[in-house]
Amino acid sequence: MFRLSQGQLNLLETCPRKFQYSYLEQLAAPATPEQQASMAWGKRFHLLMQQRELGLPVESLISKEAELGRCLESLRTAVPEIFTTALSTSQTFRESEHCRTLKIGGYLLTVVYDLLILDDLDAQVLDWKTYPRPQNPARLGKNWQTRLYPFVLAETSEYLPEQISMTYWFVQSQASQTDKPEPQSLKFAYSEAQHQRTKAILSKLLRQVTDWLQDYQAGIPFPQVPETSPLCKSCQFAVRCQRTKGPLSASRHHLLSLAEIPEVSMCDASHIAL
Repeated sequence: MFRLSQGQLNLLETCPRKFQYSYLEQLAAPATPEQQASMAWGKRFHLLMQQRELGLPVESLISKEAELGRCLESLRTAVPEIFTTALSTSQTFRESEHCRTLKIGGYLLTVVYDLLILDDLDAQVLDWKTYPRPQNPARLGKNWQTRLYPFVLAETSEYLPEQISMTYWFVQSQASQTDKPEPQSLKFAYSEAQHQRTKAILSKLLRQVTDWLQDYQAGIPFPQVPETSPLCKSCQFAVRCQRTKGPLSASRHHLLSLAEIPEVSMCDASHIAL
């Protein structure tokens, strides 16, 4: 069974060849110190929210990093209703880091909800983002996370698509006049029309992946984006794909096998599996 996460679907849709290099051939460029720091902070925040949801002490995490505590309290102020570990009279289920899988053909689609809250009428998927709210919400709406997470929930539960919503909370957004964290959110409703559209797009993409995998076994690489694509300019595989006209810095394009790179953990890493 071939596992796919939302991150892998995004990459397959954006650049199949990059998916081949990253996942089938296990190649990667070393993360920069800034990227490592950002991913590590994101992992700590997700751990904080998970421990709080489980009713475990979080003081040790907060005492080591004041920024975690500030973001937590700002989020508590913004949405106090989600800061309860007890089910309300209408709630039937709530769980942090809730994992679901959906089998389609030879693929196992895997999702991990940062917080899933179910009640008699609605199903809420909450996701913590440790970067500022994006300026272009429509772009996030097209991301496979926004499409796949409600889709899998609708397919694996009795909730109608119209009863499902997904809300992103951007916990490190800043207040306009101060440096105090001011979490912002983006909520995406779901519908039967969206569900059917996602099912059709997903089915087509998975058929393509099947063909690409068969070709790959026969020695034919995954497709590349057009040579005019702006994606190649910032891609660590530009040299390997022969998409650069001049020498680039060795540090940027020196590729290592994943086994050579120290593991950089983050919550989303648990979503990635082959």
